[in-house]
Amino acid sequence: MGFRKMLGIKGGSSSKPPFEETKKTKAAAEKTINAIGDLNENEERLEKKRALLEKKMGEELQRAKEYSQQKKKSQALTALKKKKMYEAQLEQTNNLILRLNEQKLMLEGQSTTADVLKSMHTAATAAKQTMQELDINDVDDLVSKIQDQNDEMAQVQEALAQPTGMMNELDDDELLGELDGLEAELLDEELMAPAHVPAAQAPAAEASTSEYAAGLPAAPVGAAAAPAKATNQVEEELAALEAELAA
Repeated sequence: MGFRKMLGIKGGSSSKPPFEETKKTKAAAEKTINAIGDLNENEERLEKKRALLEKKMGEELQRAKEYSQQKKKSQALTALKKKKMYEAQLEQTNNLILRLNEQKLMLEGQSTTADVLKSMHTAATAAKQTMQELDINDVDDLVSKIQDQNDEMAQVQEALAQPTGMMNELDDDELLGELDGLEAELLDEELMAPAHVPAAQAPAAEASTSEYAAGLPAAPVGAAAAPAKATNQVEEELAALEAELAA
């Protein structure tokens, strides 16, 4: 009810929105601004009056002291009476200044509250218009289209990831078996290779080998050439397999 009075809205139903800016609300806002300006002017006037009263109080107090020193009791009492009169006027002036400040704060608070309410009303109206332009069916269709596009893209990526051509005809089990055979051949070659002898022990090893070989018959030449021939055969078979895979 306080907001209705503050905004100048009378009781009863009305076809216009409560916070719509009309000529009346603009006039009320202008009156509020003018009223605050008048209050500021009156406050400045009262501030000047208060300064003047304080000055006169000081002057009368000084006269009372001087008359008292001169033994002029009657004049000193008159000066003190004037000082008391100025004190009473000063108190009234201070009360008026306080009342003006209270009214000014009230008007400023009402104006700020009215501006905030009008801003909230504008925002609510804009949000309502935006929601009216949106259709929940359109939103559902948009989400469904996006989901369909994502599904189609996933299918395309899955199709591209599938092997094609000769890569699709290769048997992984067969290739794994061939790889196991190659590893076994490499292991046999490592076992048949001569052991590495350090350079520092080479003379002693050669001497021992010579002494041991002196009592043994010479090895046939054909037996030494057999491993080299087997290695060449394996290499030829590997080259043939690679040619078949590349075809």
